[in-house]
Amino acid sequence: MKIIHTADWHLGQTFYGYDRSKEHALFLDWLCSIIKERSIDLLLIAGDIFDTPNPSAEAQRMYYHFLKRVTQENEGLQIIATAGNHDSAARIEAPSPLLNVFNVHVSGVVHYRNEEIDYDSMIIPIVGNGCCLAVPYLRHNDHPEAESYSKGVAKMYSALYERAREKGYSPIIAMGHLQASGAEVSVGDTSEHAVIGGMEGIETGFADEGIIYTALGHLHKAQRVGRKENIRYSGAPLPMSFAELRNNQGVTEVTIVGNNVSHEHITFDTPVKLLSIPAKPQPIDTVLEEIAALPSGEPGDNTPFLEIKVLVTTIDPSIRQRIDDALRNKTVRLANIAATSNIGRDNGEGRPMTYDEFKRTEPLDLIKEIYKRGKKKDMPEHIEKLLTEVINELKG
Repeated sequence: MKIIHTADWHLGQTFYGYDRSKEHALFLDWLCSIIKERSIDLLLIAGDIFDTPNPSAEAQRMYYHFLKRVTQENEGLQIIATAGNHDSAARIEAPSPLLNVFNVHVSGVVHYRNEEIDYDSMIIPIVGNGCCLAVPYLRHNDHPEAESYSKGVAKMYSALYERAREKGYSPIIAMGHLQASGAEVSVGDTSEHAVIGGMEGIETGFADEGIIYTALGHLHKAQRVGRKENIRYSGAPLPMSFAELRNNQGVTEVTIVGNNVSHEHITFDTPVKLLSIPAKPQPIDTVLEEIAALPSGEPGDNTPFLEIKVLVTTIDPSIRQRIDDALRNKTVRLANIAATSNIGRDNGEGRPMTYDEFKRTEPLDLIKEIYKRGKKKDMPEHIEKLLTEVINELKG
């Protein structure tokens, strides 16, 4: 059995305001070709198909057009998709009666029968005598009763596994959209953060019970979990933030022969690259020198997205204008200015303020901090009083 494991498409995402529909369309075209070239039997999509619970009509059209095309071009292909935390569970499952006709199975909602979890609804028969435990993203109360969220998730998988074994299924594959304990999150990445307490440390012991492969989504970096080769994140096909610019984007091919499992990460050469300069925040003059070295030309659909890391060393309202002027005629698209400041306090975290923190700081607090650094003593009360009057007058 040959499987493609993918996740975290985030169709409909905008990247700092830039539309990504052409990037996603190229990925889906590429995925269609990979499935055909490699004679894939089963496609697993482990959550976050869409970027928001209420995706645009264009994002939905792209998704359903892909399902139609890939099933038409690959006779016998089976597709199993699960909801992620970004998806509307009910929305993506609603067309199931129609999709099932095309051998597409979507698990979005945890169903109940007689007030008990309907485990059978999440056990999907696959090629041969095997099955897939198609578990969607689990919110609180979506799992069996347990003393913690993590233990509730583990009980869900254990119960599903026992039920599948009772039915005589072999091999057994599992899917999940969660943050597994021992997995690596991209440093500084906010796009992967856990959205509910406890999600950040799901133990994966449930996958040791006889589940031959566990296909995970939620983390955007392709990786195995701990040292377990059969528990993997496929990673996202496109980088979702500048923290992911060094990730190896793509999908995972899984081959199962008897009890033997092999994997291969297939790299997707993303059409739009991410560029972040300088390597670490630098004063504006150094930043402008690096901008000057960028190639010149007219931007296009595949022009790189640019992040600029600038160190604010003094109050200078002209920084943004100077950056904009320097970028004229450069073959980049400015997406983000990641500014940090050494003017204010380090907030007790041993790091400079970010520019956003700097802008939120009260002017008087900032001036008092600068005074204290220069004079090595607190600002006298009469000066503070005068400054307060001036600030209040300026505020109007």
